[in-house]
Amino acid sequence: MPKSAFVAIVGRPSSGKSTLLNALCGAKVAIVSPIPQTTRNSIRGIVTRPEGQLVFVDTPGYHLSDRKFNKKLQELVVQALSEVDIVLYLVDATRDPGPEEEALLTLLKEHSNHLIIAINKIDDADSKPLIMEEFLASRLKEARRIKISALKQQNLDQLLSLLFELAEEGPLWYPEDIYTDQEPVFRIAEIVREKAMLHTRQELPHAIAVEYRESSRKPDGSLLARYDIIVERDSQKAIVIGKKGSVIQSIREEAEAELAELFDYPVKLSLQVVVDPDWRKDDKRLASMIF
Repeated sequence: MPKSAFVAIVGRPSSGKSTLLNALCGAKVAIVSPIPQTTRNSIRGIVTRPEGQLVFVDTPGYHLSDRKFNKKLQELVVQALSEVDIVLYLVDATRDPGPEEEALLTLLKEHSNHLIIAINKIDDADSKPLIMEEFLASRLKEARRIKISALKQQNLDQLLSLLFELAEEGPLWYPEDIYTDQEPVFRIAEIVREKAMLHTRQELPHAIAVEYRESSRKPDGSLLARYDIIVERDSQKAIVIGKKGSVIQSIREEAEAELAELFDYPVKLSLQVVVDPDWRKDDKRLASMIF
């Protein structure tokens, strides 16, 4: 029988988890930006090889905070750890270990028998992989370690080989030609959010959310989809819209261009900016956006 396993990718914010997931899957599964905690959901990417199938679960960056929004993201990480077969702990070798690293190590101790540590960003001039490896070896001696670059795709085949070694025999959970199981409405929302964050990252990196409203198929086969871009203040709404609507037009055009590469039908977007000062404190809204 082939091997199969569910693999959680965990790490501090900006450690490169989404970049790694996309590189492993050979396609864009998770959005990427320079802003920490861009990932807000447990996103699945699927890699099928002759050895079998690995289903990766990309998790939000583990950030120590008592805010409701960040607590929700922490819960996703803990939940993913309890539901997978293997844990892939991604470490940023350009940063010194900190409290978040220590907190993650505490979480991962009970998973050490099915844990692989990937020391990432070895291509970076500021990388200190040996220091990081020494730090990890004293805390998780049993875990296998490998140095990689997700951005440059260095040693990723070796990483997959290590993961398949840990995987057990089992069925393929998805067809061989599938690289993600995300619903189209979610993927569209994520692409819109990525473009919105990139256009406003200096002014409001974390104040943006995107919420699906409705969609319909047109006679020509295209999909018309309506989404709200949610901000916290009127001043932020003006930033997202831009002078004479220039920013939101760029967000829409760039998102539609990327979606044309992801889907086999055109996606036309209708975007509206909505102000909600408390969206990051609203349990119901957070439950609909973060899962």
